[in-house]
Amino acid sequence: MTVGDIALRDADGYIRLLDRKKNMIITGGENVYPTEVEAVLAAHPAVRDVAVIGRPDAKWGERVEAAVVLRDGASVSAADLIAWSRERLAGFKRPRAITFLAAEEMPRNATGKILHRVLRDLLAQRNPSA
Repeated sequence: MTVGDIALRDADGYIRLLDRKKNMIITGGENVYPTEVEAVLAAHPAVRDVAVIGRPDAKWGERVEAAVVLRDGASVSAADLIAWSRERLAGFKRPRAITFLAAEEMPRNATGKILHRVLRDLLAQRNPSA
């Protein structure tokens, strides 16, 4: 059976869902699960919502990028969020770029799930050289 999910069985035999296979980012030969990076960025007090995608990169194959929606009244720079992730993630998992979006700009389907393919296109339009 193929479902497109990536899971891990822990020492107790429980299966833990890591991410969707189609969302996995391969950068420099390393696998990055967007949900892990999203969890770290979402833990920042200024972040309301976040989605992580892979963008093509000539050297690394793909690079990690994030789209972030800030909480009302919050202020934080992309450099601050990258520094936050530096303390919590391995180097290859850290976002190389962060784009700030308004809440209504984060592409979602009818059930509220983020549309990663649409987000990838949106970030490519906003940051074509990134």
